[in-house]
Amino acid sequence: MSEPLTTPGEGFHPHLHDAPGRPGAPLHARLHHIRADSLDGDTAQTGGMRRFAAVSGRTVGSEKLWMGQTHVAPSTSSSDHHHGESETAIHVVAGHPEFVFVDDSGGTPEEVRLRTSPGDYIFVPPFVPHREENPDPTEEAVVVIARSTQEAIVVNLPRLYALPAEDA
Repeated sequence: MSEPLTTPGEGFHPHLHDAPGRPGAPLHARLHHIRADSLDGDTAQTGGMRRFAAVSGRTVGSEKLWMGQTHVAPSTSSSDHHHGESETAIHVVAGHPEFVFVDDSGGTPEEVRLRTSPGDYIFVPPFVPHREENPDPTEEAVVVIARSTQEAIVVNLPRLYALPAEDA
């Protein structure tokens, strides 16, 4: 018989629960369980999409990592943005989101569109302007995101453009 499900924030160490007269376990002495229905929507946002934090400094006290979900409604595009100094890894869970950026490595700026499917991954280097699009008229696109900073850095931009190296 399997163990009962843990409650949010409980981790997998039932013997470490807070008990009267006993201090809670330190951050680095336990695992943290974040239930899907406990994601935090109070995070940096970009128009056309909705971000939800699962692992962050605020939710579990992480110091170097942010992880969560992004949802893009059918027939919607996000605003143009970048994630500052953060490296961002994206895993496509549902839908077929498209990731759009300007590649000016060849001397002539060219818009590039990466069309994805569930199971695909995208890496977004620091300071690279981009946007997410969901061209599907009926299905929401859902991705899981991991960032190298503890919070979701989002810098919304007036347009999609490549930042000069000296500004990055």
